[in-house]
Amino acid sequence: MGGQNIEINGVTIDDTFAEAFGMTGTGVVITADSAKWAMQAAVTMTGFGTSVIGCGAECGIDRVLSPDETPDGRPGVRCLVFSFSPDMVAGQLKNRVGQCVLTSPGSACYNGLEAPQTIKLSTGIRYFGDGWQTAKKLGPRRFWRVPVMDGEFIVEDSVGITTEAVGGGNLLMLGTDRVGLLETCEAAVAAMAEVPDVITPFPGGIVRSGSKVGSKYKGVVASTNDAFCPTLRGAVQSELSADTLAVLEIVIDGLTAAAVADAMKAGIRAVTETGPAKGVTRISAGNYGGNLGQHHYHLKDLLP
Repeated sequence: MGGQNIEINGVTIDDTFAEAFGMTGTGVVITADSAKWAMQAAVTMTGFGTSVIGCGAECGIDRVLSPDETPDGRPGVRCLVFSFSPDMVAGQLKNRVGQCVLTSPGSACYNGLEAPQTIKLSTGIRYFGDGWQTAKKLGPRRFWRVPVMDGEFIVEDSVGITTEAVGGGNLLMLGTDRVGLLETCEAAVAAMAEVPDVITPFPGGIVRSGSKVGSKYKGVVASTNDAFCPTLRGAVQSELSADTLAVLEIVIDGLTAAAVADAMKAGIRAVTETGPAKGVTRISAGNYGGNLGQHHYHLKDLLP
């Protein structure tokens, strides 16, 4: 903890910063005949998308779209996908859309990010049509119609990408009650979900296994954040007070640096409003001394 910590409603906010990284990001819009099936395809496509460390991409649902917000006038969901480069994002889209959206009843998939730079969305996927697929242009946009057993799968040819995205914004919440801490983090994730262009990619937006860079084992790039593990309090240089029972983390990815900052602000506000009654005592953040990530989010600059 730093020497200039701030207290709001009994919750201590550490004088520290979250260290985040530059990433490539994109958005896709998934539609279907019903909101249920649009969401089903979106949930499946963004599954196993928690961390680029092991998943290849960090994925999540940005927001639900009404029919008047989608290209085909049907219920939709906007999903965001983040990875280290345009090529990596393109590869993830090919696999995720091909396996999880093409296969979902009544689905279609469209560009969800207007940007000067684009990558192919249809590459590989359209070839499932085995030569029966057809292309159609509507204004500047090109679409592919792929025959499938319930009709046609419509997929847009390209999607916009940004190389100005940010991954790894984060908040660490500490508390004396595991149940209350989790409920507070749920409230913070819900508040962040109201911020456009961001996702919280871990299960339910919350991660229990915060990590540090490196390991005692060769080839392991990340390992448990021992300084924040309550069971290791007496064995390592701990960051935890004697009454801290649990720590949970929220990781935030955004299409812009400003979006990540806005989401962190919303999360801090939710924690300081709801956390004191639920045993939350402290908010901190994870960093690597400022040596790895280009983006530093100082908590004191994000306070409500």
